Amino acid sequence: MTEPLGTLAVTLPAPHLSLSECLDLARRAEQEWGYNAIWLAETSGPDSFSLAAAISMVTKHVTIGSAIVPVFNRTPAVLAMSAATLGELSDGRFILGLGSSSHAIIEQWNGVTFEYPLDAVRDTVAICRQALGGNRTDYRGNVFSSKGLKLTANPSSPPPIYLAALREKMLNLAGEVSDGVIINLFPIDSLTKILDAFKKGGENSGRDPERPVICRHQVGLTKDVGNARNMIRRSFAGYFATPVYNRFLEWCGYENEMRKVKKGFEDRDREAVASALHDQFIDEVSILGDIETCQKKLSLFVEKGVTTTVLSPISSSREETLSCYEAFAPANQR
Repeated sequence: MTEPLGTLAVTLPAPHLSLSECLDLARRAEQEWGYNAIWLAETSGPDSFSLAAAISMVTKHVTIGSAIVPVFNRTPAVLAMSAATLGELSDGRFILGLGSSSHAIIEQWNGVTFEYPLDAVRDTVAICRQALGGNRTDYRGNVFSSKGLKLTANPSSPPPIYLAALREKMLNLAGEVSDGVIINLFPIDSLTKILDAFKKGGENSGRDPERPVICRHQVGLTKDVGNARNMIRRSFAGYFATPVYNRFLEWCGYENEMRKVKKGFEDRDREAVASALHDQFIDEVSILGDIETCQKKLSLFVEKGVTTTVLSPISSSREETLSCYEAFAPANQR
């Protein structure tokens, strides 16, 4: 008997897959494997909106969401127009997932100042709500403002807006203004604290405390756990060093580890960073092992409140990526 994993979703783009292969995977995920949703990550690869549009054309039923697009490198007006377009193309299947992103992506890659992320997210949601609701925008915030925008095309109903959140203040904001929360890269022992902060934010806004909780997991379906741990170290050391994730993982109880990671990056000491990301830490923030082990670990997150389990394969080849998604396929568990 398999463990309950909540709503199961895949991440695109996926490792070692071309864009055409990503579209083929989207078809298989829906039609062959029985997945319920596809969540799109955006870093330095395909932009989420273009990929979401393509996926909406080759699927019929799955939810398509951005997890996430940053609020700093597109204006709120552009985000609203994109969400409206995708809402119509997907026949109401699109979810706009927003977040502040990180210093590296916003400042270093995009050349945009990463300041007042909490206000920037709040302002963006407010402007998008006005525009997607069919209203003419009239909003002046601390970071973003918009006046006079009225979308000429709207989906039949406004796309839901989910927020990615790490620490308490952003989680409170997500609870206050969003339709769901997006989380990742944390130990299960921190999940209660994360969800309590999310629910607390909704107490004064009258929002349903049982809103969707989308959790992306780095999953290495493997017999060689040691190698998978090293792949996590190589792939995510930079995440753990950037201020937003470094502070988040400190908040989750890894003060000593994150202090060493930060210093190791400042000193350009790769060995120090690798030693700080010890095996226990890697095992607590990722899902590694055989299918039974991975299912049991994922089910613990669902038991504690995750509603959608998003699988992001840790793999060294196209074949391993496909094998991971096929192994967890809901259609194969029935």
